[in-house]
Amino acid sequence: MGEAVVHGRGYQTAPSVHSVPRTQRVLIVEDERALLRALRINLRARGYEVTTAATGRAALTEATRRPPDAVLLDLGLPDVDGVGVIEELRTWSRAPVIVLSGRTGSGDKIGALDAGANDYVTKPFDIEELLARLRAALRRDEPVGATDISLGSWTIDLVAYTATRADGADGADPAAAETARLTPTEWRLLEILLRHPGQLVPAGRILTAVWGPGYERNTNYLRFHMAKLRRKLEDDPSRPRYLLTEPGMGYRYEPDGTSPGRRS
Repeated sequence: MGEAVVHGRGYQTAPSVHSVPRTQRVLIVEDERALLRALRINLRARGYEVTTAATGRAALTEATRRPPDAVLLDLGLPDVDGVGVIEELRTWSRAPVIVLSGRTGSGDKIGALDAGANDYVTKPFDIEELLARLRAALRRDEPVGATDISLGSWTIDLVAYTATRADGADGADPAAAETARLTPTEWRLLEILLRHPGQLVPAGRILTAVWGPGYERNTNYLRFHMAKLRRKLEDDPSRPRYLLTEPGMGYRYEPDGTSPGRRS
């Protein structure tokens, strides 16, 4: 298994030499079967979880169903242009997008980057260079303090998906720490807020990221799940200090918890 040196139409494999510390999901959007297969083999050999799509519409559906950590995207798709896919993704996803394209003109590169792509790799390419660019893009997107994020008395680990706090009694056994049980939807919502400490996250962006395109106006979903999160993680859910509402705009994670906010 391993490495494809991708030049022209020939794709070959060689032993892999890199691995990733945790499973990260990469969506490959490519309609050329041989290249798609080579990329899938190489990424899986290096420990990535891989999903694929051969059209732009299928890519958007897959990205909504299983949000990727990064996207490798061909511009020349059979249904919609890759730039359109980037623009749609950027309405709800921060995942880095690396364009893979045979188009070498500066206008194509500028258009893709202006639409929200993070990098542009021209075909044919060497797989090692592509993988290095992928690793760099994922490092840049990794939130500061991805593990052991504090939310009041809770410690949130977004890698292990655990929320724990010590018993608080003198001499208490650390193994007796309290654990908050969050649903997958609650984890997704919490993760979005924790990745943007101190920043307002618009309600529409959260709705699209958690439930997908078309749910931008379902603010009742947010109110319901934010109320559940606060009951589990705030000391006083009626006067939240960390998971705050910005009325009419969205929500915000306040790391310092200095000012009790509104709960709605």
